Amino acid sequence: MGQNTVLTRFLTWKNRHIREQHFIVFLSFLVGLLTAIAALVLKSLIHFIQHLLTDNFSIANVNYMYLIYPVIGILIAGLFVKYIVRDDISHGVTKILYAISQRKSYIRAHNMYTSIIASSVTIGFGGSVGAEAPIVLTGSAIGSNLGRFFKIEQRYLMLLIGCGAAGAVAGIFKAPIAGLVFVIEVLLLDLTMTTILPLLVTSVTAATFTYVVSGSGAMFQFAHAEAFLLERIPYVIVLGVFCGLVSLYFTRAMNATENVFRKLNYWQKFVLGGSILSILIFLFPPLYGEGYNTINLLLKGINGSDSIMDGSLFYPLRGTNWGIVWLLGSLLIFKVFASSATNGAGGTGGIFAPSLFLGCIAGFAFAYVLNRSHLSPFLPHENFALMGMAGVMAGVMHAPLTGTFLIAELTGGYELLLPLLMVSTISFATIKIFEPHSIYAMRLAKKGELITHHKDKAVLTLMNLKSLLEENFQVVKPDMTLGDVVKVITQSSRNVFPVVNDNGQLMGIVLIDNIRNIMFRPELYDRFKVPRFMVSPPGVINVNMQMEKIMRLFDQTKAWNLPVVDENGKYLGFVSKSSILNNYRKVLVDNFSETE
Repeated sequence: MGQNTVLTRFLTWKNRHIREQHFIVFLSFLVGLLTAIAALVLKSLIHFIQHLLTDNFSIANVNYMYLIYPVIGILIAGLFVKYIVRDDISHGVTKILYAISQRKSYIRAHNMYTSIIASSVTIGFGGSVGAEAPIVLTGSAIGSNLGRFFKIEQRYLMLLIGCGAAGAVAGIFKAPIAGLVFVIEVLLLDLTMTTILPLLVTSVTAATFTYVVSGSGAMFQFAHAEAFLLERIPYVIVLGVFCGLVSLYFTRAMNATENVFRKLNYWQKFVLGGSILSILIFLFPPLYGEGYNTINLLLKGINGSDSIMDGSLFYPLRGTNWGIVWLLGSLLIFKVFASSATNGAGGTGGIFAPSLFLGCIAGFAFAYVLNRSHLSPFLPHENFALMGMAGVMAGVMHAPLTGTFLIAELTGGYELLLPLLMVSTISFATIKIFEPHSIYAMRLAKKGELITHHKDKAVLTLMNLKSLLEENFQVVKPDMTLGDVVKVITQSSRNVFPVVNDNGQLMGIVLIDNIRNIMFRPELYDRFKVPRFMVSPPGVINVNMQMEKIMRLFDQTKAWNLPVVDENGKYLGFVSKSSILNNYRKVLVDNFSETE
């Protein structure tokens, strides 16, 4: 009671003395700070577990514990989610998109910490996924719940979710620009004068906190090998296309394997996924965990590439010309199966790290093969590894600017900004031919639940058909006479009457205009029954129909009222075009209007 009283008094004082936009800036700072702390906790837990388990591993010999650790991690994380969390916390970015478009920006409070626990165990024990999507969900949950705690308006609640995501990316990667761009490209939040300041405050706060705690060095150690030469532009273009195809392979293979896991029960998923993951990591140790150690080795150039064979069956091939090619090719093919097996078996993690891992391998392998084959002028391996990281991330996420600026900030490789932009753009254009939506958005897009930068479609997506349903239409039965219908009409203010049989099925409608010439002739009351004068409605709305299709149906039929039925054809009510337009205006004002 005391806490509620204090909060009520504070909110009353705030409403009188602080403008909402100014308070949002304060909350965005708070979100940035809390999200950066959460990111630090997650990364520290992952590194602590990994060092605890793998510090005594042999470099020259095969390590059989690779068969055990990942399974243990998935089991612990899976049981935690199944019996303690009791909610799906995987596919973090997809859950954020769904919360924005379908749940009024509401994210459950447990997401502020459960993803940290589950993903740290998953990745620390070797799960082949990334920590970034879980921390993005954590940051967005912090923004959502902080906004709801302070009774923030709907439009600003969506912004605070974006701030949480921006702070997560900025904090975990030390990349404030990438955090801002990620929200615009991936979460599809519009950049306006209202949104830019809070997003910047959150991103800068989170990145600054991480710099203060962990130092100002870039996340990946990259030494700029050579200046970018114009003669390499054709090979940069080809690399962009190659990264786009790698992104397409990753996206479709991930979806295909997830569909397989979706058909299994919990323990079948665990056995299949755990077996696949442990075998792949045993054969290819670079698949263990996030893979950032492998990225750091490859960014050192040819001198570091041999080290990725340590502790694996490929160790005897160190120093051979094509041993590294076989290993890199295997990693390129099997990484997607290791990642999907991790999540499919019950682990928790995202695809940020896998896409960076694949991109680094794709770019390094591209340059290595061309250099060894003498099919091109010399291509710096580390430069092309960097470009590959930007290209695959841009392709998988459909976010070329995020890919470009994230890689530049991760490595300090701003000298390569032009080729990074080229590879990211070409990769994005390549995958866009085959996949119109990113791996995060495609499931929601198929259901019509994805909010987009297209303002009209975004508003329609945020609208809820069930809230527009009107159930106060008088129902008539097929066996009624004209006289019975006239009695119903006298008790109603409507001019449309649904005809429904005893099973609740919609048979048709009766329009007053169609019976006006006979409804005042009593001699016909017993002669005519409903089937004689009922008509088919100009269109019927299924309760699961997308709002965009509903508006198209209204435009095509020129109707002002259309009946709504469920999947079995049972009548539920009517939706009027006027109520849709009124709600459209309300949603537009509540979510997208700018205030001074």
